[in-house]
Amino acid sequence: MSRGKRYEEPKLNLKKVFAVVIAFIVLIMCIVMIKGILSKDKEQGNISSKDYFVAYENNKWGVIDSSGNIVIDPSYQEMIIIPNSKNDVFLCTYDVNYDDGTYKTKALNSNNEEIFTDYDKIEAISNTDENNNLSYDGNVLRVQKEGKYGLIDFSGKSLLPCEYDNITSVEGLQGAIKIVKEGKVGVADDKGQILIPTEYNDIEKLGEQTSQGFIVQNEEGKYGIVDISNNQVIEAKYDSVSTIHQGDYYVVTESGKQKIIKKDGTEVLNGDYDEIVSILKNPENGVIYKKQNKYGIMKLDGTITINPNYDDLKEAKTETFIASNNGKYGIIDLSNETKLEFKYQSLTYNEKADIYIGENEQFNNEILDSNYNVRLTGILIDLDDEKGYIEIRQEDEYKYYNFRFEEQNQADIFTNNTLFVSKKDGKYGFVDKDGNVIVDYIYDDATKQNEFGYAGIKKDGKWGAIDKNGKVVQEPTYNLEDYLKIDFIGKWYLGKDLNMNYYRDQ
Repeated sequence: MSRGKRYEEPKLNLKKVFAVVIAFIVLIMCIVMIKGILSKDKEQGNISSKDYFVAYENNKWGVIDSSGNIVIDPSYQEMIIIPNSKNDVFLCTYDVNYDDGTYKTKALNSNNEEIFTDYDKIEAISNTDENNNLSYDGNVLRVQKEGKYGLIDFSGKSLLPCEYDNITSVEGLQGAIKIVKEGKVGVADDKGQILIPTEYNDIEKLGEQTSQGFIVQNEEGKYGIVDISNNQVIEAKYDSVSTIHQGDYYVVTESGKQKIIKKDGTEVLNGDYDEIVSILKNPENGVIYKKQNKYGIMKLDGTITINPNYDDLKEAKTETFIASNNGKYGIIDLSNETKLEFKYQSLTYNEKADIYIGENEQFNNEILDSNYNVRLTGILIDLDDEKGYIEIRQEDEYKYYNFRFEEQNQADIFTNNTLFVSKKDGKYGFVDKDGNVIVDYIYDDATKQNEFGYAGIKKDGKWGAIDKNGKVVQEPTYNLEDYLKIDFIGKWYLGKDLNMNYYRDQ
């Protein structure tokens, strides 16, 4: 009897076994890490997929989420502050004594639990821009303990110990924190890193970025400039230093007179003017200056390029200027040649889009290309630099264009939206991305769907809202004729004061 072929037992592949073991260990580590994240101490404010907003109801303040659900019942007399809408950290002020200015604060999370209880006070760090728009630092909080201030992040981690006399923002500059210790001022960033030690009388912003440095005042009350590492850029010996600068050219004041100097202190302009308004993008072309409340252009050697005859003058592009005369705006070049007729009530330039936006006497907008040709006319609703689109209302229809003035499909711009405004026979409805009607054409007006899935609907002069499926979540009952922006989260509509950024339902 013949014997069948004998097969050897396969040998163990150690490389494969090792790889499987490593993969298993990594999997276990990932599970542990995820579990740790999900089970973080409730003392911390956690990043959430939800957004949170201040709510106002029955003259009291609370918090809602981006689905319109009440998170903190509106029960507080003072407005709740939400420094970062992505974090469930809500700052409440209570027991306010308006006579002596004292008050108490506490921080709550989305479970209505008090957090950061080791501190006497927890506050947001507020800031304002040149237009007085209010904002808050979205990365850090100011805390107080035993009369001294420190910084924490939104997880409660200490970034600066409570050893400072005061902590505020560097006004007009995001991410820069002014710190005061023993009467001296320094600067930290929003990660708690000390950029400028506390050794100055005062510190102000120089430009729009911390990387551009800071204006500092020394003990003698004189001003100079330091960079982000506290290296001297301009010696602190001037009566003042302006935020006006371009490259290595800076505007300072000495003995009551503005002048332009270079980094080494060399004086490059000290002409016949009342005020230096700006240094041109190419400094060799000079500056915009004021004389007897009129604007002109002067070279660095004092030569007048454009006499001070204009009511306003701003550089749009190199050697191109938006000017105002007799209440009307137009465009001139460096030779004072009129490139665009003086006919607009207002005129601005958007550098990223390379377009001009004018407003005519009928309060309609005219959008012009770089050659000053009118390409669009209507009411400008939005211009988004990041997504690269223009939203404009033309003959009661909302239309979208790219920066080449090509009309765009809403679905190609708002790829996450489920509904799109459509108009038919003078009425508004909503369609899906394929053009199928989801909401019938029964409304007098409508807004585009916001990032949370809600859109405004108007009927018989009143506003309401629908959700991402076209379901009415608020019947049109609100009179919002005086509101600059119509926006809904569930039944809640955006308050009239856009600077406060709150929602209400009555």
